Amino acid sequence: MSDTTTDAGAPMQEGAKAREVRGYADVSGPTESKMVEQIGSQVARLKARLADVGAVVVIASGKGGVGKSAVTANLAVALVARGARVGAVDADLNGPSLGRMLGLLGSRLEDRPDGIVPARGPSGVLGISTELLIEEGAPLKWKGPDSDKFVWQGVTEAVTLREFMSDVVWGELDYLLIDIPPGTDKIGRFLDLVSEPDQVLLVTIPSEVASSVVSRSATQLKEAGVACMGVVGNMSGYAQPGGGDLLPLFTGPDISDVAESAGLELWAEIPFDPAFGTLTDQGAPPGSDGDSAAARAFAALAERVEQGPGGRESQR
Repeated sequence: MSDTTTDAGAPMQEGAKAREVRGYADVSGPTESKMVEQIGSQVARLKARLADVGAVVVIASGKGGVGKSAVTANLAVALVARGARVGAVDADLNGPSLGRMLGLLGSRLEDRPDGIVPARGPSGVLGISTELLIEEGAPLKWKGPDSDKFVWQGVTEAVTLREFMSDVVWGELDYLLIDIPPGTDKIGRFLDLVSEPDQVLLVTIPSEVASSVVSRSATQLKEAGVACMGVVGNMSGYAQPGGGDLLPLFTGPDISDVAESAGLELWAEIPFDPAFGTLTDQGAPPGSDGDSAAARAFAALAERVEQGPGGRESQR
């Protein structure tokens, strides 16, 4: 076991290489101007990294536990099945799961002079996640005083994420899917990083609590100038053995009503499928493969993304 740590304080996987990321101690005092310079450099590098990406698609949710990462993984695989070149970023530094879902665990990242080369999963999706940088099960610990963690940690996370993303050499991609942490506050912070995503998918489930957050998230995104947003209803129902109509899994409002009240289009309703969940957890998300209701839903969602701003079909 390696005793090397990341700049955030978590043990690194053997073979991983630490990159210089300024922490809390570097922000205060006479080095503040250097911090501003670093952020400017990161923004410029990130813009250059994304220059060869056809569309940046952000997958967000105002509340956790709605299956956002599973939606991201299966959408990525469904887009690859359509012949697209796809990359995926797990922007949840503290609670990453996308790397596991894409089958990237155990992959070694190549650290070249021009940046980090993302790992390639079995489905062909290129991916990056802190899961690939730290030992499995090790928490990501942020350096800084415990007394005012609430004040400084958000800034440190934002700087680290910007560094994390600007260091990756993606090359030419049709789509870069970015799975951001849940919470309306996280959506705002992320837009400071990537101010003009081509598309944003708001993932929710048909429950009162989760659905009530959609309108707030949509308002925040509209105020930030995001033009293209769609609602994805996950776990919208379940199929009876032998087929037939979907039965409701939750007692909350209909997803179509949630989207309408938020002034957004409903892009997909994805039914609950235990087999889908099991395969995704095992690093083999089916995406649009097969003839299940969930596979058909992801096929339709991938087609909708392709038709959206920056999508391949929108450019024909």
